[in-house]
Amino acid sequence: MKIVLNIWRQSTRSAKGAFERHELADVTEHMSFLEMLDVLNERLTAQGKEPVAFDHDCREGICGACGFMIDGQAHGPAVRTTVCQLHMRSFKDGDELCLEPFRAAAFPVVRDLMVDRSAFDRIVQAGGFISVNTGSAPEANSTPVGKDAADKAFDAAACIGCGACVASCPNASAMLFTSAKASHLGLLPHGLPERHDRAVRMVSQMDAEGFGHCSQHTECEAVCPKGIKVENIARLNRDYLFASLFHSPREGEADGGG
Repeated sequence: MKIVLNIWRQSTRSAKGAFERHELADVTEHMSFLEMLDVLNERLTAQGKEPVAFDHDCREGICGACGFMIDGQAHGPAVRTTVCQLHMRSFKDGDELCLEPFRAAAFPVVRDLMVDRSAFDRIVQAGGFISVNTGSAPEANSTPVGKDAADKAFDAAACIGCGACVASCPNASAMLFTSAKASHLGLLPHGLPERHDRAVRMVSQMDAEGFGHCSQHTECEAVCPKGIKVENIARLNRDYLFASLFHSPREGEADGGG
């Protein structure tokens, strides 16, 4: 089938970008979206032109590396699907698509469809961990975990950090990502001692990175390829409020609270 692509091309962070039109007449419904771009890049390379730059790694919907906007939707039209797992059977012969990078001040464009999402790494580094002494692993059943808490923790831990939530939020908020990374630890006994400090540190880093504030549009949940729920945002807000009212840790302190 024939597919027309209007792709955002930008050579560097500081360069002025523009859309570039390409027509592909040999697309099959069995191709993934990224495989279709591979075909385009092979053609561009053969013509001596610069291929389209886009993030990818596992191509199995696991790593969260891939991601850009397709006709204004993060990861495209399929529900709970990453770009690498989006197949061309989701489109029709003759469709014209607009491809552009995730747009957010905290996600500067590196090149073409690639953006710098290292702000997510710094949010996790600020508090998305549990402070423990290293050593041999404890016996698996030494700390009982209730099924409800375990299920919610596993659901939150499914976040792959792709950034679709930020790109779809009208405020470019990272609350869904931050709350998922905080919740999957705070819901378990191992993460309770630092639960409230974690909320303050991660939210503070999120604000410092330039992400916007959450206003509960829930676009983030709608586009999340792993179905992360906005209830995690409510949980993070409660933890942050508790820490703000009742617990003021000293600089570098990580003793929990409440």
